[in-house]
Amino acid sequence: MGNDRLIEDGYRLAKEIYAQYGVDTEAAMAALRKIAISLHCWQGDDVGGFENPDAGLDGGLAVTGNYPGKARTADELRADADEALRLIPGRHRFNLHAIYAETGGRRVERNALDASHFAGWVDWAKARGMGLDFNPTFFSHPNAASGFTLSSSDEGIRRFWVEHGIACRRIGAVMGMALANPVVTNVWIPDGYKDVPVDRKRPREILMQSLDEIFAEPMEAAHNRDAVESKLFGIGAESYTTGSHEFYLGYAVANQKLLCLDAGHFHPTEVISDKISAVLLFVPELLLHVSRPVRWDSDHVVILDDELKAIAQQLVRGAYLDRVHIGLDFFDASINRIAAWVIGTRCMIKALLMALLEPVETLREMEAVGDYTRRLGLLEELKTLPFGAVWDYYCLKSETPPGWAWMEAVKTYEEKVLSRRA
Repeated sequence: MGNDRLIEDGYRLAKEIYAQYGVDTEAAMAALRKIAISLHCWQGDDVGGFENPDAGLDGGLAVTGNYPGKARTADELRADADEALRLIPGRHRFNLHAIYAETGGRRVERNALDASHFAGWVDWAKARGMGLDFNPTFFSHPNAASGFTLSSSDEGIRRFWVEHGIACRRIGAVMGMALANPVVTNVWIPDGYKDVPVDRKRPREILMQSLDEIFAEPMEAAHNRDAVESKLFGIGAESYTTGSHEFYLGYAVANQKLLCLDAGHFHPTEVISDKISAVLLFVPELLLHVSRPVRWDSDHVVILDDELKAIAQQLVRGAYLDRVHIGLDFFDASINRIAAWVIGTRCMIKALLMALLEPVETLREMEAVGDYTRRLGLLEELKTLPFGAVWDYYCLKSETPPGWAWMEAVKTYEEKVLSRRA
């Protein structure tokens, strides 16, 4: 109780300080409560899924570390996600891959999956009043062993993956209808060449044909929204990636699909924050996969670094929050997996709150009249305002642990639950 009083006292002072800059902290927190972050299921079990727990990762994916307590079943993964969500302020979403289907121990091929295999996830989400998002899984499968799926020149393999994509869109639509909350179904493939190819055109022609076939069936936007995701390179596809940024940007614009920008899928000197305002001139909505690349697409746990803050600033400054779906995409098995979820998601929310606490209109007016001196000066002063006091108050009012208190809950869960998993 004493700590609560300190937080409330600190917030009152912070509120007054921000008001001097024309910022309404209550309005900022009200806006933040409306933003749902899509947590990714694969942080909880190292991108394993339940199709074949003994299968190894491929498609350029790799997870390092072996921290004890990995979720082994859907029930364990849901319980772990519940614990993480309890420690994250706000109401959020959960993002599934097709390999997290529950098939009752039966082998169901990916092109035969249907919504019944995700009924447990829908019931779980509905009970919590949260939305779901979905992804076809174009990796870790014998039909992906060649390095090509939707751009494969083998018609049998290509057809298998097209059927999988069609099945996943239908699953997404059923999920969205059941939850009265649209599902973003995102297509990413690992296709490409390890060494320099001669024919760069043909795989992309095949990919375009495959995508046209997958998206041919009309879907209600209220139930399912389609996204396509690019990548610069991957392990085993260092020299050529069929689904490059230019390919998917063109496809998304031509077909008015959502474009997914993944923070780790570009050149190390590129950032996605600068792409948001450019791309949203031409596509209806964006999907973000917020990650933290360290020299390459290593999917480190998101921290409150400059790029994360820049992403949030662009969403707020551009008034894009109603056109951008924010998802996370990282996986670290070297630390407690629940803590990774909590750290990354809380940092994403912190970045959004920091952006919402900017006097955007004042800054925009300074810029419009060419007063770059005052603009720079004000931006620098904002960096030392008492953001932390507002954040702790937001957590307190959201009935989640403020500050560092969430770690105690994670360690207690580890002791009582994770440590008992073989």
